[in-house]
Amino acid sequence: MHMLKNTRIVVLVVSVMLSITEFTSLQAASSETYEQLELFGDIFERVRSEYVEDVDDATLIEAAINGMLLSLDPHSAYLNPKNFREMQVQTRGSFGGLGIEVTMENGLVKVISPIDDTPAYRAGVMAGDFITHLDKEPVLGLTLTEAVERMRGPVDSMIEVRIQRENVEEPFELVITRAVIKLRSVRWRQEGHAGYLRITSFSEETSDDVKRAVAELRSELENDLEGFVIDLRNNPGGLLEQAVRVSDLFLEQGEIVSTRGRSRGNISRYNAKRGDITKGKPLIVLINGGSASAAEILAGALQDHKRAVIIGTTSFGKGSVQTVTPLSDRGALRLTTSRYYTPSGRSIQVKGIEPDIEVSQVRLEEVELASGHREVNLPNRLDKEDVYDSGSEKESRIRSGESNEDYQLARALDLLHGLSLFGRSSSN
Repeated sequence: MHMLKNTRIVVLVVSVMLSITEFTSLQAASSETYEQLELFGDIFERVRSEYVEDVDDATLIEAAINGMLLSLDPHSAYLNPKNFREMQVQTRGSFGGLGIEVTMENGLVKVISPIDDTPAYRAGVMAGDFITHLDKEPVLGLTLTEAVERMRGPVDSMIEVRIQRENVEEPFELVITRAVIKLRSVRWRQEGHAGYLRITSFSEETSDDVKRAVAELRSELENDLEGFVIDLRNNPGGLLEQAVRVSDLFLEQGEIVSTRGRSRGNISRYNAKRGDITKGKPLIVLINGGSASAAEILAGALQDHKRAVIIGTTSFGKGSVQTVTPLSDRGALRLTTSRYYTPSGRSIQVKGIEPDIEVSQVRLEEVELASGHREVNLPNRLDKEDVYDSGSEKESRIRSGESNEDYQLARALDLLHGLSLFGRSSSN
């Protein structure tokens, strides 16, 4: 009777796995696979019957699935129906929470970057911070999904987060009031005779907002326009499609990015169409250690085509693409399916985009930080064998706008002015 029950559990687990992966069949499974699935069934049954407390079967299976996916890399995960709905809302540009992009490292929540003008940003959360406790409860032992769920809650409700920050000896608490996070992915303004575009993420409206921003700035500055600064600092990425579209706005031709999957033939290339919306005006792109994924695609494409000068510090180094596959009414699978490469064939996985001109954000003195908040430091990252010793990274402890002068932006504007003068003298 016991073996019969185990057999039923194994069949159940196999069917669940088959419905998720959808690329194998029971008949094609090797004998070793059968043995491993039987082992899983034995352990599953032992937990159900002997664990000190009753555990829901669905909870156990979901945890097993997440364990399988998280062992692959930090970005693959199972999204239950609730989390899948929240992800869909987020990519449309509005969601509830604190306003931070996070990952998991060594069992703690690590901030990739705060989102501009959100509760977390205003409270002083910074890229690279570790969140160790939520409302005095330790994060250690939670999955990333569970931690994110705890950070979300009713609008205007408060949550206390304990922060561990590099070069700060003692952890400290921040009380943050939750809000509806409405992502305005592009902000723009005049900076002297330059147009300044701050792209905070890549959501469904980003390319349209960039077109609107450039059109307005060209109209306002007219013949005085020297060029544009595109600020991608602390931009955690977003939709690949939008990164391609935004890149295409500034290029006349050529490859933007290619993605390469597991098989040799699984290669996709994205190319630019004619039509640079700036009419060839000089571009400066600002990046830092919080610039990731789609932001790196844009920076890499403009750098390889020599369309822009990249200023700042080395980017995050997330060069993988995740495909989200809906699973009927059971949520979705987010799986790393390919790596992306810049037009020159560079993979930025782990290594990141290196700026053409390295400029650290400084206040009175430069702060030396360990390279602790980039893809290279994430557990189970791809391409471990390609890791190189980058030494320590000189990175800012202050976000754009926190000091009296944004040093990196000031240097970008100086360079843009110089390029404009050089261009005018060359044309005379």
